[in-house]
Amino acid sequence: MVFAEGNYENAVIELFKQMGYDYEYGPDIDRDYTESIYLSELTSSLERVNSNLPSIAISEAVNKLMRFENGSLIQKNKQFTEWLQNGIEVSYFYKGEQHVGIVRLVDFDNVENNSFEVINQWTIIENSNKRPDIIVFLNGLPVVVFELKSPSREETDVSDAYLQLKTYQKEIPSLFNYNTFCVISDQATSKAGTITGGEDRFMEWKTVDGSYENIQYAQWDTFIEGMFDKKRFLDILQNFICYSGDDVKILAAYHQYFAVNKASSSTIHATKTDGKGGVFWHTQGSGKSLSMVFYAHLLQKVLSSPTIVVITDRNDLDDQLFSQFAKCADFLRQIPIQADSRENLQALLAGREANGIVFTTMQKFEENDSPLSERRNIVVMADEAHRGQYGLQEKIDAATGKIKIGTARIIRDQLPNATYIGFTGTPISNKDKSTTEVFGNYIDVYDMTQAVEDGATRPVYYESRVIHLKLDASVLNKIDEEYDVMVKEAENYAIEKSKKELGRLDSILGADQTIDALVADIINHYENYRENELTGKAMVVAYSRSIAMKIYHKILDIRPKWTEKIGVVMTSGNNDPEEWHDIIGNKSHKDEMARKFKDNRDPLKIAIVVDMWLTGFDIPSLATMYVYKPMSGHNLMQAIARVNRVYKDKEGGLVVDYVGIAGALKQAMNDYTNRDKGNFGDPNIAKTALSKFIEKLEVCRGIFHSFDYSGFMSENATDLVRAKTISGGVNFLSGVPEEKAKEEYIKQALLLRQAASLCRSLLTPEERFESAYFEAVRTLLTRITGAGKPLSLKEINNRINELLKASIKSEGVINLFSDIDTGFSLFDPKFLDEISKMKEKNIAVEMLKKLIAEQVTMYKHTNLVKSEKFSDMLGRAMKSYLNGMISNEEVIQELMKLAKEMTIASAEGNELGLTDEELAFYDALTRPSAIKDFIENDQLVALAHELTDILRKSRTVDWQKKESARARMRVMVKRLLRKYEYPPEGMEDAIQTVVQQAEMWTDAGMEYFDNHRA
Repeated sequence: MVFAEGNYENAVIELFKQMGYDYEYGPDIDRDYTESIYLSELTSSLERVNSNLPSIAISEAVNKLMRFENGSLIQKNKQFTEWLQNGIEVSYFYKGEQHVGIVRLVDFDNVENNSFEVINQWTIIENSNKRPDIIVFLNGLPVVVFELKSPSREETDVSDAYLQLKTYQKEIPSLFNYNTFCVISDQATSKAGTITGGEDRFMEWKTVDGSYENIQYAQWDTFIEGMFDKKRFLDILQNFICYSGDDVKILAAYHQYFAVNKASSSTIHATKTDGKGGVFWHTQGSGKSLSMVFYAHLLQKVLSSPTIVVITDRNDLDDQLFSQFAKCADFLRQIPIQADSRENLQALLAGREANGIVFTTMQKFEENDSPLSERRNIVVMADEAHRGQYGLQEKIDAATGKIKIGTARIIRDQLPNATYIGFTGTPISNKDKSTTEVFGNYIDVYDMTQAVEDGATRPVYYESRVIHLKLDASVLNKIDEEYDVMVKEAENYAIEKSKKELGRLDSILGADQTIDALVADIINHYENYRENELTGKAMVVAYSRSIAMKIYHKILDIRPKWTEKIGVVMTSGNNDPEEWHDIIGNKSHKDEMARKFKDNRDPLKIAIVVDMWLTGFDIPSLATMYVYKPMSGHNLMQAIARVNRVYKDKEGGLVVDYVGIAGALKQAMNDYTNRDKGNFGDPNIAKTALSKFIEKLEVCRGIFHSFDYSGFMSENATDLVRAKTISGGVNFLSGVPEEKAKEEYIKQALLLRQAASLCRSLLTPEERFESAYFEAVRTLLTRITGAGKPLSLKEINNRINELLKASIKSEGVINLFSDIDTGFSLFDPKFLDEISKMKEKNIAVEMLKKLIAEQVTMYKHTNLVKSEKFSDMLGRAMKSYLNGMISNEEVIQELMKLAKEMTIASAEGNELGLTDEELAFYDALTRPSAIKDFIENDQLVALAHELTDILRKSRTVDWQKKESARARMRVMVKRLLRKYEYPPEGMEDAIQTVVQQAEMWTDAGMEYFDNHRA
């Protein structure tokens, strides 16, 4: 027995029933198929939830839900999200008076006062007829859509489920007006995401209790039990879904959900005790800023509207975090405010007794020592809570006798009754006692290992290029001394020493010959190994502002056409040279640079930075960072995390080191969890990605051991030779004895490509050529043999050509199949002729088999007779081929014959004046070979017309699942056949073929043709 999609669907429904959800079968519900909501359930639920309101108020709310104002799907969904979380304001006339009230859609306080239902096969007719697998209804509202794929079919997975959801959004958009989030699952993988999220933003839910240990793999039942426990489900809908801006809908990941709830509980306890809310450590890139938004939102409920003060230690960080909060102002139900001075901060705190989200930098606390507010209902959220500025101790300058008070002490003194919580993306140093003294112990730890396993971040790898600068030992020693200065506590003597070291190091690292060597190597490394990686975005971290400018000018000296490709982002000063001003610009210029760098299509590809953009600045596609600045501890970890964001098929981020940060990197890892140290303690690509590359290269060589691809490897090889060698390799792996090797090769070559993307600069030219060859074969092989993928030769040529440009700098145009430059078509005589002449006969077999199988699949949706006929012919031909009974040439001839029959069959309908749908019924009617001896062809054509017409007019009936409806359909068909005196006496079996065709058409045909009309 095969455990198919239907079996999995039943298992999911059964689990929901065990969790207390009601279940109904969609086709059994009498309803209007053009409406997405469960209207009768909605009305009764709203009356129950809002028992204090008259029915007229409920009717007004239902009317608003049914009739959105004009707008895009996203705009409607944003409005619904607001209604779901806060209720619908209605105006109604009752007992002779006008009233205004709030109709709540959900009773968030009393879970069992709500209706929870799962319904499968819920048909919706809008742009076309669609039937999602499972929908979760809350009080009659379709809030979650499940799209399932069979656990037993290799050709479909969650990616296909995601694409199906996107199709639904276009074909039945009204369903998604009410959507909170979507679920895609093939049992092996289950993920949730929002209607605005790409597939890479759909995330698993791995726990039912918030623990992170031993959850590398997510179970489908854990996913459902974790997200859909009724109480937790309502909590997610009310407090952990929001819009960021107008077009990005956010669903909290499981680690954010559990951590924020822990933080709110810890804060409640702290307000009653010592004011230490704790430290919230979630590794960089795992969504800390949004976690802070969810926390601030939840805090307003659990603490009865506190005033929240968000503290950062730099203006640019303040701007970035404030921007995120401002985008979520609707969710927070108040507009955050940025204090522009200490006086403004004091006025903002004094002018309110509750509410308010105020942003400030810690420097504003240092400007005066008078108390800002003594209120108890203030919660201080400190971003990057471990920084050195948070000291508690008083320090005395031995030379002047002046007492310097730690910033943490100043803040504590000025907000003496506040509660403090720290948020950080890197762990607190073991030497840092003041952070825990201010904030308390860890509330929640989400380390790098878990973030990478969950797909929340990507791993970061390291490559040393120090040797390329030819720095002597004395320079490296000075850099090491600078590291030592940085990691010490910031005593005055250390600061003075640091200033001297900085001056010396600046002159050494900024020397003309060193900058020349640095820039030449960066350009070489970027152009040859990183420019074609993803979007080509890269960051250069310069030691100082003056060195940043030197790097900028030197790059333009060597590459004068790169004026739009590179830019400098750093703070400006009053004493800057005049020529710097146009390059650095003002705040609006920096904002524009940020916009351009975040735009993957913008020509700005390389940003030269010093301090700005090294924390809190996210570019998901950024994959490369060139480091020319000593950094250590959390500063280093924050900086390199710029390249760990998730983006499409990004394997990881690469940090290219020019100043020897390896030791500092290992030292910084000492404060991480044991899991992190074990997994990321040595991210050197020479030991990780390179070894993986060599391993996979040997595997691919082994698979190709009996095929000579050396012609590709020669530096003097022409593009024609390389193209023929690629297609020859594909042909080799497409042979019958190599069938299993082909599948293994596709998997191993992909792993080879991923490893090569990180360590390409360490490879020899021969290794780069060889890996480029294996990748080209993999690309073409998957395109030719991949099930269900549109096959375009032009696309194949373009992809392989780009691949070769990136890997071996070949500029020629590769055309693998003569001069065909359009998509393959089974009915194109020119294409069939080309196929018959191909030297690579195995490829010809694969291509013909793929195209014919696709056409047979189309017939399966529409035409019972032809699908059975052509499927049998294809099956016989391939069976003979695979069993070695016929040769390549013979199977090609068989497939060519089949293709030509299909071509003829496709034209039959046009000659008879029949559509494809009508032709399917005509074929069913004329299946008995002698039928035309008894009934005129014109009558058969008319009968096919009428059959199709009566079924099309009954399209709102759900034939597919409701047996009573199917029975009526069969009666209707048989009645029409009798009208035409079909079938003749003695051919009664013929009627079964017609009925089967009608059932096939109503099951799948309507949806198929609706799609094609749309």
